Amino acid sequence: MRLMGFIHRAFTRAADVPLRELGFAMGQLPVLVTLKKHPEGLSQAALARMASVEQPSMAQLLNRMERDGLVERVPDPADGRSRLISLTALASRRMPKGKAVMDDICVRALADFSAEEIEQLTRLLARVRANLGEPDPDDMG
Repeated sequence: MRLMGFIHRAFTRAADVPLRELGFAMGQLPVLVTLKKHPEGLSQAALARMASVEQPSMAQLLNRMERDGLVERVPDPADGRSRLISLTALASRRMPKGKAVMDDICVRALADFSAEEIEQLTRLLARVRANLGEPDPDDMG
């Protein structure tokens, strides 16, 4: 089923330029969305788990995002030795535009689908996700 890989790459290509114009990269989206849901901040380990990103990759990604002004590391009030990662005001301001980019791509991708077809596709893709052992993103906090 090479088709799923092709669709993933098509979404990535469609999003690349508009997201870059906002200062985002496709690989940052799971981190940004997870941090938006947790304004109190998260440890790097918790963020990696919740965003489904491997720990070594997360460290590199966060370093780039911090350099670009999208995230900040602040002392954990419960444990002064630890740091929490949270969104910056800059990232928070840009995120609605990033969401609009992704929403537009979804609308274009599903333009000639009926409501029933979209519902069926959603159910089928949820089964694929579950078969691969991935958690339901709606259950991840």
